[in-house]
Amino acid sequence: MTAVPPQPTLTDGELTLRPWRDEDIDLAYGLADDEMARWFDFPGTPTRASLAEGVERWRALYADDRAVVNFAIELPGQPGPVGNVEVRRISPGVGSVSWTTYKPYRGQRVARRAVRLLVVYAFGELGLERLQAEVDPENRSSARVAIRSGFRREGLLRGGAVLQGERRDVVVYGLRRDDPAVDTLSGWTALMDSVLPKKRVIAHVVIRDLAGRVLLCKVSYKKDLELPGGVVEPDEDPASGALREMQEELGTTLPLEGVLAIDWLPRWEGWGDAIEILYDGGQYDASFIETLNPDGFEILNVSWYSVEELQGLVSPLNARRLPLLLAEPGVLHNLSDGSPIKQRPGDLPG
Repeated sequence: MTAVPPQPTLTDGELTLRPWRDEDIDLAYGLADDEMARWFDFPGTPTRASLAEGVERWRALYADDRAVVNFAIELPGQPGPVGNVEVRRISPGVGSVSWTTYKPYRGQRVARRAVRLLVVYAFGELGLERLQAEVDPENRSSARVAIRSGFRREGLLRGGAVLQGERRDVVVYGLRRDDPAVDTLSGWTALMDSVLPKKRVIAHVVIRDLAGRVLLCKVSYKKDLELPGGVVEPDEDPASGALREMQEELGTTLPLEGVLAIDWLPRWEGWGDAIEILYDGGQYDASFIETLNPDGFEILNVSWYSVEELQGLVSPLNARRLPLLLAEPGVLHNLSDGSPIKQRPGDLPG
């Protein structure tokens, strides 16, 4: 078995990561506070004895083929550690990263700089291929450290941890060895894309007959009649999404003649908010309906409906907006939750 090399000392020219020393224990244990106890789920503020036990445990785990590498963080002019940072092997090639900064030294970018040093060490000397950090959604300072250290937000584990006896969610942040550096364009945009809001885009098609009625579908998953169309898939433009849905659901490839409305939809029944584009599917003779082939799975059948027939058959959203669209099909309607947006630029605050 290959001998484990001594734990190194790492530095960025000012901040230093080094192995824990026995004399660090007396200097550091009194700096622990309630914030640390909360996020690390300690039973109370860590004591000298618990820190001493922790240092011995870290040394033993380092000796065990570097299963855990825990560094004390040191700043020039300070008598002892200002925090610590750790990488723990959790599966082949994968390490879990955690960190803490003692209260007097928070707000000085200590954790961010320490994590960045640790990342270089973990991908280099330890040969790891992926690092991840698990952060409580309310621990915003740690979330900022993860993002500013290059970790992308990857997902939410609902009820993934117990904190102070309460079942809590956990946000997972990840970083791969082959990810582009965060100071490059592709690295920065990928990082920002992982944390910026994402809205669903929905593309529906409004098809009318010569009498001004609208084509609606009876669907298998709810009682309200619905317009043909659906959710746009990743990397698909909305118009293509509308055409794809029409082909899949009704077996038709009719052309789109423009946009009738753009509507913002608030959160509803477990869905996040969304942008919906309602396309003009054109106007046809009533017999057009005979050329359609509902898939029988999602779309059970289709029929024409007049404005007077909509109430009680469609959702409140469509009951608000379809009469507007059918009354003025030549106008681009700017809507919010199915109602016209009447605010003018001069009405905006500030």
